[in-house]
Amino acid sequence: MLQRLFRFKGGVKPPTNKTPSLQLPIGRAPLPARLVVPLHQSIGGAANPLVAVGEHVRKGQLIGGADGWVSAAVHAPTSGTVLAIEERVAAHPSGLPTLSMVIEADGRDEWSERCPVDYRSLPPEAVREILRDAGVVGLGGAVFPSHAKLTAAKAVPVEELVINGAECEPFMTCDDLLMRERAEEIVRGSAIFRDLLAARRVLIGIEDNKPEAVAAMAQAVRALGEDHEVVTVPTRYPAGGAKQLIRVLTGKEVPASKRSTDLGVQCFNVATVYTAYRALAFGEPVISRIVTLTGNVEHPRNWEVRLGTPLRDLVALGEPKADTCRYLMGGPMMGFEMPSLEAPIVKASNCIIAASPATFPASPPEMPCIRCGACADVCPHELQPFELYWFARARNFGKTQEYHVFDCIECGCCSYVCPS
Repeated sequence: MLQRLFRFKGGVKPPTNKTPSLQLPIGRAPLPARLVVPLHQSIGGAANPLVAVGEHVRKGQLIGGADGWVSAAVHAPTSGTVLAIEERVAAHPSGLPTLSMVIEADGRDEWSERCPVDYRSLPPEAVREILRDAGVVGLGGAVFPSHAKLTAAKAVPVEELVINGAECEPFMTCDDLLMRERAEEIVRGSAIFRDLLAARRVLIGIEDNKPEAVAAMAQAVRALGEDHEVVTVPTRYPAGGAKQLIRVLTGKEVPASKRSTDLGVQCFNVATVYTAYRALAFGEPVISRIVTLTGNVEHPRNWEVRLGTPLRDLVALGEPKADTCRYLMGGPMMGFEMPSLEAPIVKASNCIIAASPATFPASPPEMPCIRCGACADVCPHELQPFELYWFARARNFGKTQEYHVFDCIECGCCSYVCPS
């Protein structure tokens, strides 16, 4: 049976620039001599430090405990000695410091005790707690603690579980290669989330510019005998946004005031379900992630990188060209400039783009808004950005709320098409 697809309003089709980083398989980045592990790597409360300065830790050891339900644990990416627990520059557009644990690697990379579990033998509450303590968060960029999303609305059963493999941002290919190389583990993780939510259907949405990933996921579904549906969706930014992908696959439009579970649907990124499977089946907490290193480098590639690796160590693997002037974390549409080469790789670091004046020219001078309405045509949330602009310029912030400024997902479509 063919899956019926729906459309979301707006969106744009920027150049994808994905090919350069797809030429090689996922590489394993070398272990840096020193790691800087922020204790706040998810939406919600920062993890509380559980080890002291001078203490020896092992790879995968819990070093930061979750602070409440909307929080996630943090673990040592390798074995070594805790040199300091101090404020360090964060991978954040503000450039502000955040409490971090500095670990000097001992080179042995020794695991702490790992405890695989059979999730079917445990109540759902216990499984969610294991995922929280394994540091599983949304790896598509939102880093929302996944265990908190695995609770269905009491009055509404989950009809559809959406697994997001769209990866619509230009330059970014980490999810594409993850699906190509580790499809079976993604499907197994999807089945775990299906069982926890008691979902009736599992829909794996992948943009049609990733045929190899579509084929790999479909083959894994058949090989494991699962009834997941691998659905190819049209390539259009921001089809990888949770609300947009839910709309395309199910026809359901999630209002700003509601959670998707209120409509009987929940959405997770492919990398998130992969790490959840590894946490339960192998007892491995989230201590690394796949990062696309691309842009103005000699050797663009996807790397599996330990969390806490300084940006300087990672970009050296790509050999940046001489005219590289800055680095963006995330895609060119929603990413931000990294404040320093000392900032570490964190759970939200899905892509690092080396930028030069040629690849990312300076913005032209701002011109007066001509009220052409192009921004309203492409806004996926059906806002009127030109009105929001005028009210914000007039400092009439009450009026911006009347025009639903907090529905904005900062996708950048309006900026992309604006002639001014």
